Amino acid sequence: MNSWFEIIISDVENRLGHIKHALIDFDGTISVIRQGWEDVMIPMMIEMICDGNKPTPEIEHEVKEYVDYSTGMLTIKQMEWLSEKVRQYGVSKQTKDPYEYKRIYNKRLLDHIEDRLTSLERGIFEPDDFMILGSRSFLRSLKDKGVVLYLASGTDHEYVLREAGALKIDDLFNGGIYGALDFTESHDKEKIIQRIMEKYELRGNEFLVEIRNAKAKKAIALGVASDEIKRHGLNSNKRKRLIEAGADIIISDFENHISLIKYLFKEE
Repeated sequence: MNSWFEIIISDVENRLGHIKHALIDFDGTISVIRQGWEDVMIPMMIEMICDGNKPTPEIEHEVKEYVDYSTGMLTIKQMEWLSEKVRQYGVSKQTKDPYEYKRIYNKRLLDHIEDRLTSLERGIFEPDDFMILGSRSFLRSLKDKGVVLYLASGTDHEYVLREAGALKIDDLFNGGIYGALDFTESHDKEKIIQRIMEKYELRGNEFLVEIRNAKAKKAIALGVASDEIKRHGLNSNKRKRLIEAGADIIISDFENHISLIKYLFKEE
């Protein structure tokens, strides 16, 4: 295993060299604006389940396990899980609608990241200070190769648009930016993949995807297992999760984007 690059599924090399489209996940893959979201979601979920009472170790463990597992999912799906758990444990006097839980979570998370966002928008911070190392260059290299780029996120659409704009990468995604929409799953990542592949009659080896939904469509699954605090280097927990999700290739960041592009396009 290279320190930044690891082949998980050996036959992936037989499928490289044909990429025409790429669907890139946003949070934690490109952007670290929302770094620390788990530290907002976990206590919020525990609070809703326990209704102010002291949580049991069982509840704490189950919530932490689920939040780790559900990384990248639509927020509303996570809140549907929460609603079911509130009902199941029966500690809270009232089970809220998943959309109400989502509203509570979004407000707390936005309070957590608003300073970062406004500082970016005012030019106090450089956009690359809130991006995984080398990710901008990687995206530009893909676009220079003629690859159509799509950005996908389980975060609400309006927030993804704002955050991608703050990072000044929105113009790179000529295939579109897809965040979650209330009361519809039209921007669900699996459905996006299916629509793109059907529209352009793509084979799996023509599609690069950085999310767990890749394998069902036989797309090339590139997993980015970065340390979001440092913005580079390997996060072993992410690596494990991405391998379990079926990643073909794992990288720690995009610092070696030139070598990565050459590998993906079989140029060496």
